Order: sequence, then C-alpha cells, then structure tokens
Amino acid sequence: MEWMNEPTEWSSNERDLNIVTEASTDFWRVTGEGIKAVRDNGHLFGEMIAGDFDLSVDVHGDLKEQYDQAGVMVRVDNRQWFKTGIEFLDGRPRFSTVVTFDYSNWMLTDLPDSFDHLSIRISHRGNAVEVHRSLDGAPEEFSAQLYLPPGRETFAGVMCAAPKGGGFDVSFRNLVITPVESASQSHESMKDQ
Repeated sequence: MEWMNEPTEWSSNERDLNIVTEASTDFWRVTGEGIKAVRDNGHLFGEMIAGDFDLSVDVHGDLKEQYDQAGVMVRVDNRQWFKTGIEFLDGRPRFSTVVTFDYSNWMLTDLPDSFDHLSIRISHRGNAVEVHRSLDGAPEEFSAQLYLPPGRETFAGVMCAAPKGGGFDVSFRNLVITPVESASQSHESMKDQ
C-alpha cells in the first residue's frame, strides 16, 4: 500500500488508518459553472491492481465543513477515475459518487443526519464496478454501477479531502482489497493445463 498526496498527519495499525485531512484538498476535473479548475491533491492510500478485485472498508469521520469527503477511490489515471463515500453538503452528510472521464460528474443521495460509520464495498469485474453501502452494520444497499476501461491497471484505495474546510479527522477500518480471478483468466489458466 502506498500514498498519493500523503497527508502530514496520519497513523495506522493492523485494523485502522487514521488521517487528519489537510485543507484545500480535492479530486475534481473542470465541470461546473465557469469552473475550469483541475484539483488532484486529495489524499489517497491504496495499491495498484491489475484486473478484477473487491474492496471493502468502514469509514468513520468527523466531516463538518462544506464538501468534506471520505470514502473509496479507483483511478486509471488523472483523467479517468471515480470516488464514492460520505460528503458533507449544505449542513448534512450525503452519499456522494463522482465519476470522471475528462469531466467530473457528481451524484448525491441523502444519508441520515447521524450515524456511526458507513461501510462501502465495491466489486470490479471487466468494465464495470458495482458500489454497495450500508450504515452501522445494516443490510447492504446497491448504490451504483460505473464504467471503467477494461484491461487497465487501477490504483484503488481509500481517499479523503477537505476542499473548503480546514481539515478533519477520519478513520478507515477493516480495509480489504482482494484481487479476483476473472472468468477469462480462469479459462486461460485451464487451457494451459
């Protein structure tokens, strides 16, 4: 596991990754009313993965300023990526997903005003990524299906950013990234026998 834009303050043990998110950080590309900015300085901790994989994590955070965000990110490169998780908007937490192919597309759904943690599970297969979420151990809900170009290595892991606020504390618990052999890989390995 390695950092992209390592924060100044962070610690980890076998179970938790604790971060103090730095101010004026974000992942975003171009889209918006007159906004031509590209922001690629949010914090991302993960690993390069070739092929299909599953990723799961529990997110505990003290998000309180506009656009504070914490969750999961998968990057092909700086122009092709998605992030999903908690985002603080207009005084309350939301479930946010941003999909970027040169331009960022942003989708939101409501979350309760108060909860302990958000669990995120993503499954990458071929050109599709499925996103599931749950709050405080409740049954999972399907949240999104996203496109990623197939056959490309991706950098996947946990991310956080504070675009407008002064930063916040966040903990990622039970992060697991598991490569999964695809059906085509399995077929190829059977032919070799």
